[in-house]
Amino acid sequence: MFPLVCSVLVAGIPLPGVGQAPPSNPAKPTTGTFALVAIKVTGSTHYKPEEVIAASGLQTGQNVSEDDFKRASQRLGETGAFSDVAYRYEYSPAGATVQLEVSDNAQLVPVYFYNFVWFTDSELAEQLRQRVPLYQGQLPLGGSMADEVSDGLQALLIEHHIEGRADYLHSGDLNGPIDAITFAVSGPNIRIRNVGFEGVAPSELPPLQTAAAKLNGAEYSRSLFRAQTEKNFLPVYLERGYLKAAFSNSQAKVAEENSGKVLVDVVVPVDPGLQYNLVALQWSGNKVFPSDKLDPLVHLAAGKPANAVQLDEDVSSVQKLYGTLGYMAAHIKPVPQMDDQKRTVVYQLQVQEGEVYHMGELEIRGVDTPTSRRLVLAWQLREGAVYDASYPARFLKDTAGSIVNPSQWEVTVQESVEDKDKTVDVTLKLDPKPTR
Repeated sequence: MFPLVCSVLVAGIPLPGVGQAPPSNPAKPTTGTFALVAIKVTGSTHYKPEEVIAASGLQTGQNVSEDDFKRASQRLGETGAFSDVAYRYEYSPAGATVQLEVSDNAQLVPVYFYNFVWFTDSELAEQLRQRVPLYQGQLPLGGSMADEVSDGLQALLIEHHIEGRADYLHSGDLNGPIDAITFAVSGPNIRIRNVGFEGVAPSELPPLQTAAAKLNGAEYSRSLFRAQTEKNFLPVYLERGYLKAAFSNSQAKVAEENSGKVLVDVVVPVDPGLQYNLVALQWSGNKVFPSDKLDPLVHLAAGKPANAVQLDEDVSSVQKLYGTLGYMAAHIKPVPQMDDQKRTVVYQLQVQEGEVYHMGELEIRGVDTPTSRRLVLAWQLREGAVYDASYPARFLKDTAGSIVNPSQWEVTVQESVEDKDKTVDVTLKLDPKPTR
């Protein structure tokens, strides 16, 4: 039983019982300080009692007053890890016992490390747990914990004589919610010396090494490397039918370090998953073109590994075909239906044809008025006609060359698709080629 109940307003969070006067306690020492004999924690399912106690700053055996309990509650609240913080305490001849009552903040986001190449993930986690008692790989978006982690990382850099500044930023998709906190060290020039792979079959290693060689000398950070992995390494597996291939976070190890320049060897763990053979392609939603007209545009063979890279290219060809009849918003979504036991896949090619777009305005830029007029007159796709997405390329190949000298002019086509009016405005931009 804890006869004294005190709640504190911390970090702008309203806590229950604020403003209530605690009942009298005849055992309270007249000196105002007393020995703290026990600390208890209730209410948290995310943090261990010893972690909450360490974050509070209280220690058994110290002489404390009620102001110390208030400060401990304030400190816990300011971390952002809790939505509510309160305390209760009681006296006995032996001293005081305090109970910290907390409610976990459920809105936590994961932590990522951008370029701390001097430490493994496990080393960083261990060091941060020692320095920030409530650190568990996730942080609240508000409060002081992100700053505490940043300070801990800075101290770690100093201890290892690494020049640089630790900082962090909130990250997420464009116009979306914040979904992570990323920590980075600025200052050192970190470059890739070599890339290796774990979990790779001998047949996949040569193309992976060829792709990886392009990254030698490039700037290293985990997020940049992740983007390169998706661009350069994943297609090696997708074109061979490994449709669930996955790459774990890269692990970088310092190989050389001199005058602020750091060379790292990067290892990429790979889980190729199962290899799937194609069973069939099934079209749906296509009305303008029958399936037998679309099938020849897809170059996947039944009974062979399902080449997802080739399929993406073929889908683009189908969309271009729709564009020749003005269906500029046509979208084809390949949906794989995989059978893990048989290691086969059926692709459902779901077509959304959309509406027909028409030719809008034609604009010529970069040449004099007479030449511009000649190009406009030669342009056969008139305003209001059903737009043909293949026409601009044909115009440049068959007609424009007789009006402007291809050896002197670089002609580019810019299409502005207006979804509201269902029109396509076309700009022909002519730039003089540099003279040699």
